[in-house]
Amino acid sequence: MSEPSTSTPTVTVPRHWSPEQALAVFECLHALRCALWTAYGPQVQQAWRDQLVPDGQPPEFDPDEPF
Repeated sequence: MSEPSTSTPTVTVPRHWSPEQALAVFECLHALRCALWTAYGPQVQQAWRDQLVPDGQPPEFDPDEPF
């Protein structure tokens, strides 16, 4: 599996679609999301965690040090 992307892609949505066309795309994306979750749910969760948590150990905590 490749490294997860750290940037959010920019997507431009066509403004000329009818509500029915937009709904069809929305339903297709929802079905794809469900299928991906079924196939890769735990791996997706781990990849998301890996993106949110910085590498390495947390810094030392000194309770006597001021903020």
